[in-house]
Amino acid sequence: MAISLRSVIPVWIAALLGAIAVGVFALPGTLTWIPVVMAGAVLLTFAIQLSLARKEGLVERIIASLGGALVVLVIATGVLVWIGLSTVTTISVSFDL
Repeated sequence: MAISLRSVIPVWIAALLGAIAVGVFALPGTLTWIPVVMAGAVLLTFAIQLSLARKEGLVERIIASLGGALVVLVIATGVLVWIGLSTVTTISVSFDL
């Protein structure tokens, strides 16, 4: 189990850092970079898992890595949407006929 967590948690941390970077650097209201962060998590997962010499539990480690990254990004997306919705200002236009 210790090897599993050592190979899973870095992917979760990378997903969290990627989500923070999207929140800081992306234009307000655009979340198009979140799928790019998930793609990076997929590549990082395979790089880590294939670098290990242990093949037992490969599928479980991959599922744990990607599932955790997905949960992190779903929560981050919800937070970013909530922040974006709370900062939106509405403009009312009235037409006098």
